Amino acid sequence: MSATQLDPEWLASLLASAERPPLRPRVPLLWQQSVIGSVEADYFDSIMPSGSSVVPELLQQEQGEGGLQWRVQGDITASLARIARALFDARVGHVVNYWRNEQLAVCDEQGRQLGTVERGVVRPLGIASHAVHLVGRSVDGCYWVQQRSFDKASDPGLWDTLMGGMVSATDDVESALERETWEEAGLRLHDLHDVQRGGRVDLRKPILDDGSGYVVEQTDWYHCTVPDGVLPVNQDGEVEQFLLLDRASLIGKLQRNEFTTEAALILVAALRRG
Repeated sequence: MSATQLDPEWLASLLASAERPPLRPRVPLLWQQSVIGSVEADYFDSIMPSGSSVVPELLQQEQGEGGLQWRVQGDITASLARIARALFDARVGHVVNYWRNEQLAVCDEQGRQLGTVERGVVRPLGIASHAVHLVGRSVDGCYWVQQRSFDKASDPGLWDTLMGGMVSATDDVESALERETWEEAGLRLHDLHDVQRGGRVDLRKPILDDGSGYVVEQTDWYHCTVPDGVLPVNQDGEVEQFLLLDRASLIGKLQRNEFTTEAALILVAALRRG
């Protein structure tokens, strides 16, 4: 097989890794009549400190048509904020490590925003998140990629697209693309050429911290040409280095599983576009 072609077996494995069931059974998390996430059935009982008032006040365990479920009580944003703080105070490892004081949108199954929640609890609560990535190519067709810093909470040291970041509750995709491109790569969109939407990838997989969280993420990706003489420079300390790779070198790193799952999915789609 040519070094510039993707191995079908590796590709099948990548696609399978992006759609994996939870490690343990999960039950729906609802607010009013909307499913907003999922948790393990005993998650709240097992981690809240003894005597905590959060569970009886803000969370109701009940029997639904499909079985056991948890329902958030009261105002969705205020209640989720108190739940998030209780998880943080209980020193739940994932929540503490991923806490960012950043609010992400909480949506119903049709994608309508109902409220917001601290970023650090979206995985334990199985709340869907939204991200944006940018694939950057040089004028001669090589690919700019970044290595994630070794002290990042998620996927430290793995390789990524030129830019990848979350869409916050106050963002739309375009504003997140502009902000994150500057913070991660020190690039302004108006200095890049032919910035266009490439497509969307979806992830549904367990996280590896302790297995109790579940990633449900939709990522919109864009592509552009980085002009000659324009170099990415990280601004927020979250990137170890940038590299410019030709097609064969990129495919080699992909197939050695050196990239995050979402970056690999996006770059495969970009490679197929040519």
